[in-house]
Amino acid sequence: MAVECRQAELFKVLSVESRIKIVELLKRRGSLGVNEMAAELGITPSAVSQHLKVLRYAGLVRNERKGYWLPYEVDHAAMAQCKELIAQVCDCGCTDSCRAQESNPEETEDTLASLKKREQELQEALREVRARIREAHGKE
Repeated sequence: MAVECRQAELFKVLSVESRIKIVELLKRRGSLGVNEMAAELGITPSAVSQHLKVLRYAGLVRNERKGYWLPYEVDHAAMAQCKELIAQVCDCGCTDSCRAQESNPEETEDTLASLKKREQELQEALREVRARIREAHGKE
């Protein structure tokens, strides 16, 4: 399969809102089983399983049986590749994380609001990372 075709398939996989929610949930909470995800997302375990099948086939999530439990987790290497792909497609000029560009004075308020929103998102992400670090230290 050509690279462009695989890239298009990846965008198709990520074009379904429930799959995005599953990926976000796994990123936020770590390894989870189907029933836990279903309860959190408010959809049936069967629907979660079908979405996970597609995400697993695309290489975005992985699972490893642990007795009767089959936890799923995000494949961070695959997510990094997705980020690279999107950066190649994106034309905003960013190199690491997107930032608003001020193209004319009328957009300054919108740009400031979007920058403040992005700042809040990054602060929340930092809190989550710190919590996971504390949790990891507690497991050692």
